[in-house]
Amino acid sequence: MATRRIRGGALLAVLWLSAALGAIAFSLASTVRAEIDRASTAVDGTRAYYLAQGAVQRAILYLDWATREPTRPDGSRRYYAPGDVAIPLSFPSGEALVEVIPETAKLNVNLAPPEELLRLIVLLGVPPERAQAIVLAILDWRTPGPDNKPQLFAPSTFRPHHASIEETEELLLIRGMTPELYYGGYDRNAEGRLVPRGGLADCLSVFGSIEGIDANSAQPAVLGAIGINPGAVAAIVERRRVMPFRNSGQLASFVRGAGPGAQRLRIGGKSIFTLRATARLRIGKGQLSDLRRTVAATVKLDTEPGVPPAQILRWYDTTWIN
Repeated sequence: MATRRIRGGALLAVLWLSAALGAIAFSLASTVRAEIDRASTAVDGTRAYYLAQGAVQRAILYLDWATREPTRPDGSRRYYAPGDVAIPLSFPSGEALVEVIPETAKLNVNLAPPEELLRLIVLLGVPPERAQAIVLAILDWRTPGPDNKPQLFAPSTFRPHHASIEETEELLLIRGMTPELYYGGYDRNAEGRLVPRGGLADCLSVFGSIEGIDANSAQPAVLGAIGINPGAVAAIVERRRVMPFRNSGQLASFVRGAGPGAQRLRIGGKSIFTLRATARLRIGKGQLSDLRRTVAATVKLDTEPGVPPAQILRWYDTTWIN
């Protein structure tokens, strides 16, 4: 009887030991699998990053070629035409979409009149009183003056710069500014779906326009800020979603009666563009990965002899996507 008990105890110990070793093995296998997946995602992210980077570089070439020789011998456009808001690119390893955003689609943060800044901030969803305070803070920040210039507001951590804004990120230091107002966010439409809402980063630029505003890529809030009535803004957004404006004649006939700001609309940009590329890797059976990487560059094109055809004024390794 004692021998049977000893054998039963030994068997029970072996079973418990087997269960413990099995649990350890399962945990180890799960950890290894998770690390493999994590490493695979990191590798795919790096590949997608360089794919997006290559897309930006190719888009720079396309814009440069279009500037120097806009048409082929048969009269057709080359690669890019004024009014295009995106350039789709296909590579052996994946696909990329490059958004072409002229700086003329944005207001100049240093030169925009106070009333346009106020309308812009209100159209971005800020209550009028708070918007007025933010506009005053922007004016105080960008207006030259001595360090002992009287302050409009109570002392805060970041004192007004009293000089031209060099990068729009400086707006994040301004009293009353929030990351949501600067970067934008998402709202729900009547169907409950999330729709992107732009922020000041999409509406203001140190290279922005004080005259013509690009009708094909300007944010709705920018169109409203320059004096285009809400109905016309909605019509412009819907029209360019279906087909971009290609020439001033199309635009003039479409925006007749849109308000005083309609006279400031133009097609395309001048020489400075922001190129924002989003890349997805190609996986098996022609499908695209769900993983996306986005990079952007602000580029200045130049056709003067002896000058580099394109200068990258700023590079964004990561960027906010609306």
